Amino acid sequence: MSLDHVQTDSLLHAIPQPVLILDTQRDRVVDWNAEAASLFCDRPDATPKRFSTYLQSSLSHFVVFLEEMEHRGTSWTRDVQFYAQDGRDLRCEVHARPLRDRPGWVLLSLTDLRALDRRAEEAAAAETFRAGLIEWKRTETFFAELERQNQLILNAAGEGIYGVNAEGKTTFVNRAAQDMLGWTSEDLLGKDIHSMIHHHHLNGDHYPSQQCPIYRSFRFEQVNRIEDEVFWRKDGHPIRVEYVSTPIYDQQILAGAVVIFRDITERKENERKLRDALSEVAALRDRLEQENAYLQEAISSERAHHDIIGTSPAIRQTVKRIDLVAETEATVLIHGETGTGKSLVAAAIHKASPRARRPLIHFKCSSLVPEEVESELFGHVRGAPNGATRDKAGKLELAHGGTLFLDDVEELPIEIQGKLLAALQNRTVTRLGDTREKPLDIRVIASTALSDTQARKSSRIREDLYLFLNVFPISCQPLRDRQEDIPLLAAHLLRLACRRLNRPEPVLTEGVVNQLQSYDWPGNVRELHNVMERAAIVSQNRKLVIEMARAAPEQAQNISFRTEAQMQDLARANLIAALRETNGRISGPSGAAVLLGIKPTTLFSRIEKMQISRSDWG
Repeated sequence: MSLDHVQTDSLLHAIPQPVLILDTQRDRVVDWNAEAASLFCDRPDATPKRFSTYLQSSLSHFVVFLEEMEHRGTSWTRDVQFYAQDGRDLRCEVHARPLRDRPGWVLLSLTDLRALDRRAEEAAAAETFRAGLIEWKRTETFFAELERQNQLILNAAGEGIYGVNAEGKTTFVNRAAQDMLGWTSEDLLGKDIHSMIHHHHLNGDHYPSQQCPIYRSFRFEQVNRIEDEVFWRKDGHPIRVEYVSTPIYDQQILAGAVVIFRDITERKENERKLRDALSEVAALRDRLEQENAYLQEAISSERAHHDIIGTSPAIRQTVKRIDLVAETEATVLIHGETGTGKSLVAAAIHKASPRARRPLIHFKCSSLVPEEVESELFGHVRGAPNGATRDKAGKLELAHGGTLFLDDVEELPIEIQGKLLAALQNRTVTRLGDTREKPLDIRVIASTALSDTQARKSSRIREDLYLFLNVFPISCQPLRDRQEDIPLLAAHLLRLACRRLNRPEPVLTEGVVNQLQSYDWPGNVRELHNVMERAAIVSQNRKLVIEMARAAPEQAQNISFRTEAQMQDLARANLIAALRETNGRISGPSGAAVLLGIKPTTLFSRIEKMQISRSDWG
């Protein structure tokens, strides 16, 4: 036996109260004095067993007690329940201090509380007896009044207040807390309050007590201020709360914590409503900005300056049908070749309709690659499958309250046609990446370069969509079938071109009119517009000079040969005509390269070589 052990043994047995040395790493009693042996075994010479056998169900409480000792350097508790070898339960106050030179060794000093209580009761009885029954009554009344006053103060507070001891058990609950939580003091006192009101987060995730700021208050002496968590009412409903948890002490010993909380459910709901309102305002602002940009584009485009010009029977019939349908909400389908003025007819219908104060949204169905059509038509939210970085309203949303013009509807991808039909029939639209449906109040006008027979036989447009759109058909006749309108149209377009280019307006002579009427105008009014704009540029001294894209049929019959320059002009005009026919689309099944029977790369090369720009065919 070492000298240290002898000295330790001597010291232990000199202490008059139960003392033992515990090796926590091996769960064994290194040594104890006779008082400790008598306490646990009823014999001063008994051999100790494994220390955990004296704890049984209190082992977890003892581990927490040791953690506090490690944190503070010393600790004491009355909450650890010990058991003697014969099964008796021992109620003790235990003090602990680590032996610094022996890792894992702890010096435990125990006080038998039953014996202490007996001595205290005997002393108190003796004192009471000496002081007399009246004095004892006065003391009892004083403390009862003090407790009553404290309860009145707690219950008068508007915030919820409750206390927990070092075990997390509820020690008091004021009236405001009971009202907010729906639990009574009988429900909560002495119970683990975390498992009753603080067990889950709002999203349903479990909330372990070890992560709870309230528990950290009385375990690590921290004041914690939490601005947004939830407590759970007795009826199972959550309330949003902000709270402060503060450690409390009993004679400088950390005894628990007091929690003061406030119900902020209504405030959070108002904040959510405000956020939703601001989001709606932002969405409306974005929509108005897009509408404004669209309207500015429409104002600057040439169709904003055009009217339906002409006196031919075809034009009179078109105007009559516009007047018939404009005041109604009927869906209109406009048939006509490229360049016959289908956009002008759509604009005229909208302008004369009750929706004229709202925008006419023009969607050119052939202007985008198929991958972009859906997003442009239906809109998207940030993070949508197309990789969008911000929310954007589609053409359907922009047309809400107004008119949507689907130009060249047969160019829409078939799969998009089905989705479009569903949106128009259900009168709702859902952005890409979103699940929320938005109401849709629009009038639909569509156009197609296909005749009614072609549209019904073609696979380019779904039959159900065609039937939905073809409520009130309007046909735009080609310019070659209404040559009597050419003089009026030519004069009108020449006037507009000269005004825009700031050029003097030449005289439109009878000879020029005859030249214009002898041409078959495959590009229709759009081609006539280009011819008159070129005339405004090249004409000098008010003498109108017309540069036709190709010779008139009558002139071609008298020419047996052409110069190289003429052949180049014809090739250039033919290429422009193909681009005009496909609205500038070069590749693909309906592109100009297929019409011309050449490769798209070859067509690109010729466009660059001939210096053809969009203004030549647009």
